Amino acid sequence: MTCAACASSVESILSSTEGVQKAEVNFANETVSVEYDPNLTESANFKKALQQIGYDLDLENKSEQEKSLDKEERLQNLKKNVLNAGFLSVPVVILGMFFIDMPYVNYVLWLLTTPVLFKYGKEFFIIAWKQAQHKSVNMDTLVALSTSVAYFYSIFTTLFPEIIRKAGAEPHVYYEAAAVIIFFILLGRFFEEKAKAGTATAIKKLIGLQPKEVILLDENGREKTVALSEIQHGNIILVKPGDKIPVDGQVVEGSSLIDESMLTGEPLPNKKETGSEVFTGTLNQAGSLKIKAGKVGSETVLSQIIKAVEDAQGSKAKIQKLADKIASIFVPIVISISVITLILWLSLASENALGQGIISMVTVLIIACPCALGLATPTAVMVGMGKAAEKGILIKNADSLETAGKINTLVLDKTGTITQGKPVVTNFTWFKNTDKETNAGKLLSLEQRSGHPLAKAIFNYFTDNFGDNPVKGFFFKDEPGKGVKMKFGEMWYFAGNQNYVKEIGLTPPMDSEKFSVFFFTENELIAACNVEDKVKETSVKAIQELQKRGIEIHMLTGDREQNALKIVEETGIKHWKSDTLPADKAEYIRNLRSAGKHVAMVGDGINDSTALAEADISIAMGTGSDIAIDVADMTIVSSDLLKIPTAIKLSKKTLFTIKQNLFWAFIYNIIGIPIAAGILFPATGFLLNPMIAGAAMAMSSVSVVLNSLRLKLIHL
Repeated sequence: MTCAACASSVESILSSTEGVQKAEVNFANETVSVEYDPNLTESANFKKALQQIGYDLDLENKSEQEKSLDKEERLQNLKKNVLNAGFLSVPVVILGMFFIDMPYVNYVLWLLTTPVLFKYGKEFFIIAWKQAQHKSVNMDTLVALSTSVAYFYSIFTTLFPEIIRKAGAEPHVYYEAAAVIIFFILLGRFFEEKAKAGTATAIKKLIGLQPKEVILLDENGREKTVALSEIQHGNIILVKPGDKIPVDGQVVEGSSLIDESMLTGEPLPNKKETGSEVFTGTLNQAGSLKIKAGKVGSETVLSQIIKAVEDAQGSKAKIQKLADKIASIFVPIVISISVITLILWLSLASENALGQGIISMVTVLIIACPCALGLATPTAVMVGMGKAAEKGILIKNADSLETAGKINTLVLDKTGTITQGKPVVTNFTWFKNTDKETNAGKLLSLEQRSGHPLAKAIFNYFTDNFGDNPVKGFFFKDEPGKGVKMKFGEMWYFAGNQNYVKEIGLTPPMDSEKFSVFFFTENELIAACNVEDKVKETSVKAIQELQKRGIEIHMLTGDREQNALKIVEETGIKHWKSDTLPADKAEYIRNLRSAGKHVAMVGDGINDSTALAEADISIAMGTGSDIAIDVADMTIVSSDLLKIPTAIKLSKKTLFTIKQNLFWAFIYNIIGIPIAAGILFPATGFLLNPMIAGAAMAMSSVSVVLNSLRLKLIHL
């Protein structure tokens, strides 16, 4: 594809193919996402359809290295065409400008210009012809039309100068315009391709974190160096100091410090020892480790991050839809303007109307460029997404990046979001007439099955104080926002908050404010405990920073009021609600949005998933549940709230860059096309040279890409 109109053509052709529900092209990274019914069509049909209109489709499942080699080969071919076209264009310009009266000079110019157009610029004509056969046009149509008009008019003037004179015009030739236009556009595309390659550096960096070879230990502990692709689940791998961790797994022997900054964005290394989890691409800094492979290949966290970033970079922002619509009708409008320009010159000009009319028509065709429009959004999105990934922020799609910058209200879950998510039991009591030994195993089983962040703390307390003796053969059920329950024999056992106690029909004890979790049956209270979770150091800083930026902070928690008050006092949050069920959280979000607020919700648990889905933008903590992460538009890998101000700032910067790009792309065409048509000629005698127009058109696309690349330099 060579312009945004190409992207529209590809989308149109694929969308009209039988069995296709939706096709979405990303011009910047040259990918297409197609939703289709495999019972009605297959991907090979997409390839055939696109080849008929001059494009192609690579269906091979190539590695990133193979893709890079393909792009490099294409770039080298483009470079060769640029150099050859330039080599021939220079003498054409010199002869055309300084030696035009030399005998047979027009024939020499004709000879030199022909290979520039039809050998080094042949793709313009091939694609334009195929587009025309399907009643479609794109940027190649403009280039082919403008250069062929200049070229064939020059041939006619070379062969029949007297006819031109009889028509009242001077027999000027424009070989240099045709040759130099091809040269400048090829040069512009070369620079554009080089610059576009720079927008994908984040993906390349992530891919570069995966080691190609690993040390596999056999059953006898012997070392063998094998390719990473050979590693399977359960293999034991040796990782020496300075090596990258090759798989997601668990340390079975050794201890070390691991630099996990590529995942979390945090510079300080984390200590790992037997039982610790490690992740692909992180760097082993100190001792040797033996690791049992848990997740390999595409299952690893790093592979999922790479896939998430690739998908996100290929998505379209809402703001891009306007540019796409304009690009799809842009070329026909430009062709119409060029024809009107010629007619006006022939009608209104008194001297050399034909020659100046043709040159103005050619200049209009050349200066008009939908490429900048097509590149404005996706290049900025690609750089923005990559920058976010490097900071440990995964953004699901371009719409999320666009929406994040508009947020003025942030709703936070408490446990695992504001707090560390590592609660500990601070107070535990058995109620009277309780068989501690019998009930300890049942309550242990109840908490062992629960997915709530508090459950692990209670489970650890039970195993430390009453032994590890869970019961078997029970029915378990989660009651989001209330607690959990299980049926053992004929008896139901419950664990949950004070409201759950009341719902079952029991009366909480007089000193119930001391406890956050109760254990009970349908008939009596068994035990109660208080679980506390410390606030993360970075949470207070993040909340203060967000409030300084004018973002309203709310906290929702299923915890009791007393615990919520402690967090509010420590963090300075002004709006909060305790004892909330999942449905309450979702309703709270709906009410905020109804009040006209742009709401982001941050959570990490299954009970947050409904509220996350209700928000304008949902943010999940990377240590949270898979459901929360699946629902979320954005994931903070390190679970550090300070990443949220960073994400919002990056979003605003990216959106501003997109608007800058679109503004300059529109302004360039709004100003350039009338000047090319000769609007300044009656007053000033100025007529834009087609060669200058070609250079300006080529540089407009390059400038948009370079402006997007500036996002790499922003300080977050």
